[in-house]
Formats: sequence, structure tokens, C-alpha cells
Amino acid sequence: MFGKKQNHNAKKQTNLHKDHGAEPFVINIEKATKDNDNFRKALWTGDHLQLTLMSIEAGEDIGLEKHPNLDQFIRIEQGQGTVWMGMSKDDLRYAKHVEDDDAIFIPAGYWHNLKNTGKKTLKLYSIYAPPEHPKGTVHKTKADAMEAEH
Repeated sequence: MFGKKQNHNAKKQTNLHKDHGAEPFVINIEKATKDNDNFRKALWTGDHLQLTLMSIEAGEDIGLEKHPNLDQFIRIEQGQGTVWMGMSKDDLRYAKHVEDDDAIFIPAGYWHNLKNTGKKTLKLYSIYAPPEHPKGTVHKTKADAMEAEH
């Protein structure tokens, strides 16, 4: 029994190459997030929830966006930045410095952006409810993500 548990743990650490949605799944989220080098990668997409990993280079941002029909949760695992939110894209009154271990809650209908203000890559994971991106989404760069959205 103990040997099987060890094999299961080894598998959960290295199996990041597909979207595991609609399957039971356990992973060390901190390690997976820090190991991700893609701008955005969907790791688990279900009917009502989606987990994506993100990697934002120094000086870059996610991009100003609004999700009218979903709530979003972001957890910073590495780096630092500034998050802005507001009901209008021209009036982002809510601004906070964020860093390792901070959680960001974005209600549906709020405009928001997150910029990496540090010197190292900002590593985070984001949970959307319901899902925002097609199952299996991988955007190597922000330019790839912007192109896919148009």
C-alpha cells in the first residue's frame, strides 16, 4: 500500500501536460504554479470551475479585462505586483500591492488588471467559476493569448 502511495505522489508532481478536467485530480499547486512557464495554461476545466496557471514576466500585465458572468480567484505563489479593479475600465479605484501568498477575489462584472512590478517572474494560479477558457488552453505568451481572444 505504501509503495502505491509513493508512485501516486510522483505522478501528481509531473503530470502537467494536459487539462485534467472532469477527472479527479490532486496536485501540489505551489510547485505546479512555480514550474509553469506559459503565460496561461488550463490545468483543470470542469463544467462549473476552471484552474489556470499563469506566468507574467517583469513589467508585463495580464491585460485589462472584465468577466460579466463569472467570479475569479487569483493566488500569487511567486513575485509581486499591483492589482486594480473597478466597475468602469476608466475608473479602477481599487488598487493593492500583492505578493507571495496573497489571494485576490474579483467579483463578476469588475474590470481588473494585474501587473508584475517586481524583477522576477510573477507566478500565479487563477480559478474561474464558471470556466473562462476552452479546455486544454495553452498560451505560451501574452501575444498568443491576445490573438486567441480575437
